[in-house]
Amino acid sequence: MRQIALRTCLTLVAAALACCPARAAEGEAPHQYCNTNIPPDEATGFVPLPEGDVFCPLLADPKDPHSYIAYVRGTSTSPLGTDLLSVGIGDHFGIGRWNGYHGGDGFQIGLEGAVFAQFDLNTQSYDLINADYTFGLPMTYRFGAFSGRARVYHQSSHLGDEFVLRSRIPRENFSFEAAEVILSFDLGPARVYAGGEYLIHELPQDLEDWVLHGGLELRQRNGALRLGNVASARFIAAGDVKSVQDLDWEVAVSGIAGIEFSRPRESGHAARVWSLLGHYYYGPSPYGQFFHSEVSYYGVGLHFSL
Repeated sequence: MRQIALRTCLTLVAAALACCPARAAEGEAPHQYCNTNIPPDEATGFVPLPEGDVFCPLLADPKDPHSYIAYVRGTSTSPLGTDLLSVGIGDHFGIGRWNGYHGGDGFQIGLEGAVFAQFDLNTQSYDLINADYTFGLPMTYRFGAFSGRARVYHQSSHLGDEFVLRSRIPRENFSFEAAEVILSFDLGPARVYAGGEYLIHELPQDLEDWVLHGGLELRQRNGALRLGNVASARFIAAGDVKSVQDLDWEVAVSGIAGIEFSRPRESGHAARVWSLLGHYYYGPSPYGQFFHSEVSYYGVGLHFSL
């Protein structure tokens, strides 16, 4: 199954490279298709505490800071349960942006933080199973269709009290600091990205250091469905692949697909965006305390911007 999923992702990337033009639509800045939300009055010069960002969030990465609530069902080699409520609360705060010559280009530094938690829906009190806390210092850059992100971030993971009491499994101190670099290129309605990260400090101390990371995103650009002045809707889909040295380079595949809604705003300032997305995941667990477990799940979730 993992080999099939990986071949599918690689095929989609090859198809995007072969058929999607690397040119934005007429009159459209290259970055606008992914809602970086840089308003016209903040697109030149230096802007302190800026709105938006020059790097688009990674849609299908389970640990990219974002907010959502999802129901997922699946199997695991650890006692995670079959029906889970998966919740994420995350946001990015810009400290300063040095804009480039063209609107949407530039260099930005910021702060980001998130918490990702899973609750067991098969228990009477919907027990908290695991919570992962992340905090990062991202530096992002864009020049036309090319963009990138370099960041140092921390993650720590904790088990829920009710889960520990009933499962009687030992808690493991699991936390790390990592340095990450991701490079991205927009190809018409598609986007490809690749990079990796290196663990600077980790617990347990015997963890291997390297993670490889890549993915593909597809976003409808022209012809999005307009719902009057209430919202516009467009199709989005993405696949994300990670390979972890500590797990003998085993591959984790994450995929999402669905409809993204946003409210058009004439001012050019940030629009409220929310999405109804189907979820799929197969591979090493993305839940910190269970990183040595195998997980497979599917589900549906509501994603939104704060």
